[in-house]
Amino acid sequence: MMQKSFSDLEYAAKKKLTRRDVFLAKIESVTPWPQLYALVEPFYPKVEGAGRPPIGLERMLRMYVVQQCFGLSDEGIEDAIYDSQAIRGFIGIDLNRESAPDATTLLKFRRLLEKNNLTRKIFDTINGHLAAQGLTMREGTIVDATLIASPPSTKNKDKKRDPEMHQSKKGNDWHFGLKAHVGVDAASGLVHTVIATAGNVSDVTQAHALLHGEEVAVLGDAGYQGVEKREENLGKNVTWHVAMKRAKRKALPTNKLGRMTEKMEHLKASVRAKVEHPFHVVKNLFRHRKARYRGLAKNAAQLFTLFGFANLVLAGRQFKVSEARTPSC
Repeated sequence: MMQKSFSDLEYAAKKKLTRRDVFLAKIESVTPWPQLYALVEPFYPKVEGAGRPPIGLERMLRMYVVQQCFGLSDEGIEDAIYDSQAIRGFIGIDLNRESAPDATTLLKFRRLLEKNNLTRKIFDTINGHLAAQGLTMREGTIVDATLIASPPSTKNKDKKRDPEMHQSKKGNDWHFGLKAHVGVDAASGLVHTVIATAGNVSDVTQAHALLHGEEVAVLGDAGYQGVEKREENLGKNVTWHVAMKRAKRKALPTNKLGRMTEKMEHLKASVRAKVEHPFHVVKNLFRHRKARYRGLAKNAAQLFTLFGFANLVLAGRQFKVSEARTPSC
């Protein structure tokens, strides 16, 4: 433990906890830090010969986590460290003794994670940690997808939009970007599978890839109509519960059969609503409404981290988390 400075003591004595304090305390409490450190450590640069030693792995991983959870750029998280005592305490930085890691250092760390497919492994490690606590049931899966916008501007070096992104029509509006397809545990609402595709890829074509293989029931919205007839799903021992198309649902008769059918659709919708919770965390709480990088590979790598920590946030609601200060490391 580092000796606390006067500013640390003054901050610890304040009478009100900010929402940032509480949020970081929750992340601190629910994250399996030892497993994540052990996962990344074999790939992290070691101290060899003369020259400046690399910044500690724990510090860089925590800095990366804060960046993702607050939707900040590489430069943005560097500025936030200097601005926020809460963030400095979470990462373990004392500005009286050292400077914050710069944006370039974080960029190299992020590329190391992408190059070695570590964000997918972080996602799997988090899910394994939650499964060990009995938070996933695996009998049912909810499938869905959400659009994530990509910059449509051509004011760049190539004078063109990202070639790996495409347009998709939702309602009467066109959206340019990618899709995040997810498979969500029907009992807990936690994401167990993530796939990133271009925005013009139909939801139903990815349904089979969102299953873990142990389901007995799968739920989806009206965009998955006909999924059970597709070649890749023939022979699967699951029951598909797909929402009725809106026009057909509005045309239901008002007799007893129509009322029963409407009630069944309402019940299916109430279960499917759980899939919106991780989308809410990623797009509203983590502020990931637009793709930050060019190309599907980098954005897919980021999605694994985002949905992994979204699972931790959702799982954290099932436990009482202390609103104490997070310790410096």
